[in-house]
Amino acid sequence: MISQTMPQVGQPAPDFTAADQAGEPVTLSDYRGKWVVLYFYPRDNTSGCTKEACSLRDSGETLADANAVVLGVSTDTPESHRSFIEKFSLPFTLIADTDAEVSSRYGVYGEKERDGKKSMGVMRTTFIIDPKGIVRKVFTKVDVENHGKEVLAVIQGRF
Repeated sequence: MISQTMPQVGQPAPDFTAADQAGEPVTLSDYRGKWVVLYFYPRDNTSGCTKEACSLRDSGETLADANAVVLGVSTDTPESHRSFIEKFSLPFTLIADTDAEVSSRYGVYGEKERDGKKSMGVMRTTFIIDPKGIVRKVFTKVDVENHGKEVLAVIQGRF
């Protein structure tokens, strides 16, 4: 799978339909009228990904009050997502991008290097999408412990 170019601020967010943790289809355009926090992360139940998910979880009520929904995307299976959600009481939808189609469409799937080893995977990236479906902010450097606050600041207009 070849990654496309990452959508930039001011561009329409690429629409997609993919399975969630229950195997049910999720379509991005169904969320028009709401802010969408579309966050891509490498793997369920790893330290950085868990910190990021919990940070977004802990900002969840305030995000909901700001008319925002959170959608997490990784290449994990629906079963893995269900376990991750249950283990950490995550109140949002996780998309099982097992074929990396959504990640590639957003330009966040590619070769990564860690400890001298190269592999293909999802690069941690968050897109803030406005109620009209336009990308308003892209986080390529994510502070996993404070990401919920960073996202909230953008949606509340303090960026």
